[in-house]
Amino acid sequence: MRTLLWSLALIFFCLGSCSKKKCDYVDDGLIAPQSEQAAVKKYLDSLGIQAVLHQRGFYYEIDSGENGTGPTPGECSPITVAYTGMLTNGSVFDQQTSYATQLSNLIDGWQQGVPLIKKGGRIKLFIPPSLGYGSQAVTGGNVTIPASSILIFDIHLLDVQ
Repeated sequence: MRTLLWSLALIFFCLGSCSKKKCDYVDDGLIAPQSEQAAVKKYLDSLGIQAVLHQRGFYYEIDSGENGTGPTPGECSPITVAYTGMLTNGSVFDQQTSYATQLSNLIDGWQQGVPLIKKGGRIKLFIPPSLGYGSQAVTGGNVTIPASSILIFDIHLLDVQ
């Protein structure tokens, strides 16, 4: 009997350790300050872009007819995207044709913006600094994103799991 109990305990331990890692996502409720929202709006107005203001303070455009038809990602969804990240001066700081990650691992602007489309959809996000990389410069490879930068992302949601 004792051997049976130890065997069952070992089986449950092994099964539990083989299960998928849980998502630790916690919505921080962060809203971009009015000054940052105004800076993004000024940039959009200077180019005649009619983007929608999200309640969290970033702006977005869903490509006409490109909302997608598949599932909508949740905070803990594994996603695959193709994207281009740019600064307001037009310089590209990152570009991927197939990037897989969990939505909760991304910056706040993506966590709130990507769920606005479904699998197959396309969206353009205009993200104020506090919903992006904040007041710290980010350096990676040959690229530096200056502190307090407005970020622009063209995103195609390739897959949602």
